[in-house]
Amino acid sequence: MSETSIMKDLSEVPVMILCGGQGTRLRDVTELLPKPMATIGEQPILWHIMKHYAAFGARRFILCLGYKQDVIVNYFTNFHLHLSDATVQLGSKKGIQYNETLSEMDWQVTLARTGLDSLTGKRVAIAAKYLLPGDTDFFLTYGDGLCDINIADLYQAHKQSGKALTVSAVHPPARYGELVLDGDTVKCFSEKIPETKAYINGGFMVVKRDFLDKYLSVEKNEYLEQGPIRYAVADGEVNAFRHEGFWQCMDTPREYTLLNELWDRGNAPWTKYWK
Repeated sequence: MSETSIMKDLSEVPVMILCGGQGTRLRDVTELLPKPMATIGEQPILWHIMKHYAAFGARRFILCLGYKQDVIVNYFTNFHLHLSDATVQLGSKKGIQYNETLSEMDWQVTLARTGLDSLTGKRVAIAAKYLLPGDTDFFLTYGDGLCDINIADLYQAHKQSGKALTVSAVHPPARYGELVLDGDTVKCFSEKIPETKAYINGGFMVVKRDFLDKYLSVEKNEYLEQGPIRYAVADGEVNAFRHEGFWQCMDTPREYTLLNELWDRGNAPWTKYWK
């Protein structure tokens, strides 16, 4: 497949986003909200993730809902009101006039209720019923991380690999400052958080339809990475797309604050491809 045809196909590739977790380590923020609805600026991190995919042409989204799912349902059923000014006519001729045209209005968002206690592997298996017959591949990601990955390059690498799953290999930022020691003597202390050289799964993945039949089941309640991905690795069916740029999850209050500070300063790397 040529690069031109791959770029053209991105608008037809669905994006499945796991939105059902409770975010227990972010409890101060998510006590009343599901984790993907924790806000960066005025909009939830879920919107930021979807904007990133949309910048590359993606228009179909399947959201795997669970914990406090009605918050996400209410957000999207009232989506226009969350992003634009509106004039509300009361009385017998009641109605709403939206005063702005949004770029998101060509999005198709499927709200899939995948169970309160379902683990990530089961959520994907349940939501797979919303894939269309022609969907040979789909994007899959978690609703709590941001990056500046080139989605077109990720997809192209997946197609070229021919494997069942492509994961984004990213460097996680260390969570603490660094001590440089000489024996028992501290030679240097830095509050700047260093990045590690190791790779982890950054969560921005591309999945072949065949992966579902071979490694997932609605009958098994298991984490995606603890079961299905491990089995696929053992079969040599997992491709790694190395990403050396920005990646940041939102697991803790500190990371929540960091992402908001980047946004507030107008220095949000994940908006690199936004139009």
